[in-house]
Amino acid sequence: MSAESATVYLGTGRRKTATARVRLTEGTGTFTVNGRPLDAYFPSECFSKAALRPLVTAELRDKMDVTALVSGGGIGGQAGAVSLGIARALLQMNGELRPVLKPVGLLRRDPRERERKKSGQPGARKRFQFSKR
Repeated sequence: MSAESATVYLGTGRRKTATARVRLTEGTGTFTVNGRPLDAYFPSECFSKAALRPLVTAELRDKMDVTALVSGGGIGGQAGAVSLGIARALLQMNGELRPVLKPVGLLRRDPRERERKKSGQPGARKRFQFSKR
């Protein structure tokens, strides 16, 4: 194992049906998602802020390089998955960040999932229109 590979920290994040594999290395603050810059991948500033939240909270935004591979889900779910992956990788790097990240809720996996569509109905909870006569 070379000296450079020893400074790579890995984290996996999931949200809804999205999965993100995150690699964290010490560097200048570059952020790539699926080979594209953060701003190009997440079109809205809201999603890029959500993905960056653990780094901003830990005050490491310009000290860490992030490479994320994301699959599944939509843009919002992918941003949440990247956020959780970064938080877990930061914990792997420095366990003392736990009291900083935990109260803000960055280490909790959001358990909400899409409810399945039931047969005989148009949607998960929606029913066909009821007619008494």
